Amino acid sequence: MTMGVHSYEDDPRNETVLIYVNGDLRPRAEATVSVFDSGFILGDGVWEGLRLHNGKVAFLDQHLDRLYEGAKSIDLDIGMTPAELAEEIYRTTGANEMESGVHVRLMVTRGLKATPYQSPAANIGGPTIVVIPEYKLPSESAGGDGIRLFTVHVRRGAPDVQDPKLNSHSKLNCIAACIQAQKAGVDEALMLDPHGFVATCNSTHFFIVRKGEVWTSSGNYCLKGITRGNVLHLCRENGIPAFEKDFSLTEVYGADEAFVTGTFAGLMPVREIDGREIEAGGTGPMTQRLNELYRGLIEADCPPGGGR
Repeated sequence: MTMGVHSYEDDPRNETVLIYVNGDLRPRAEATVSVFDSGFILGDGVWEGLRLHNGKVAFLDQHLDRLYEGAKSIDLDIGMTPAELAEEIYRTTGANEMESGVHVRLMVTRGLKATPYQSPAANIGGPTIVVIPEYKLPSESAGGDGIRLFTVHVRRGAPDVQDPKLNSHSKLNCIAACIQAQKAGVDEALMLDPHGFVATCNSTHFFIVRKGEVWTSSGNYCLKGITRGNVLHLCRENGIPAFEKDFSLTEVYGADEAFVTGTFAGLMPVREIDGREIEAGGTGPMTQRLNELYRGLIEADCPPGGGR
C-alpha cells in the first residue's frame, strides 16, 4: 500500500531504539501507555513531528511554540517549560546516539482517566508525554517524479467546529480524506475549505506556481505549517512573489507547477491532480529552486558540529 509522501526506507536500527515515556527510556516493545490514557480513549492531546539533523532538531522553537499554543487552547498543562521539554527530547535522541536522518514524534496527552469519560474532570495525575525517535528517511520511490493528488469530498472545517490550526491527536477528518485518496489510487488527498477554495492536503500543505508566482491557501483552514511558513519566508527573502490567498481548482489545474510541503519530506513535487497533468509534469524550476533554498535553510539552522 502506498504511503505517498510518507513512504520511508525500513531501518533495522529502529528495532532497538529507546522511547521516552513520562521520563523513562524504554525499549520499543516495552514503550506502552494505559488503555485509560486520554489519547487512547478520546484522541485528547497534541503532537509534533520533528527532524533531527546534525544532532539538532530543525526549527525546534517553532514546533514547540505550536505545541504549547495548541495545549493552551485545550487547557492542557504540559507540566514543564518548553526548554525542559527540549532537554527531554535531546536526552532521548542522545541516549540513542542519533545525529541525522531521524524523525521524532512528540506526543502529549491529557493523561490517565479514572474512568472512560470525555470530561477533563475525570482525569487523574498529569499528562502523558511520549517521544518516539526513529531512523526514517523518505524512500527513493516517495514522490519520484511527483505525487498524484485527488480532491476529496471531506472538507477542512471552520474553527468553531474543530479548529484546523490545532494539531490534535483527533485526526479523523484527515484520515477519512486519506482513505478516500487511497481508494482513488493516488498518494494524497487535496482538501477544500467550507467555501470551496483549496485549503491543504490531508498531511501536507499545498502550493502552486503560476507565471512566476507562488500561491498557497489563505491559511484560515489549515494547520500553521512550519515548513509552509519557512517556504513563504524563503520566497520573500529571495525576491520570489508569494501569496496566501483563496484560489479554486480551475486555477490549480492550470498551474505551471505544484508541490507539497511537510516536516518529513520537505518539498515534494506534484505531477497530477484529479487526473489532470500539471504542466511541469514533475519537478519544475521553481520547485527545484525552493527545494535547494529550503535545504540550505536546514543546514543553516542545524550546521555540522554546531551543537544545539
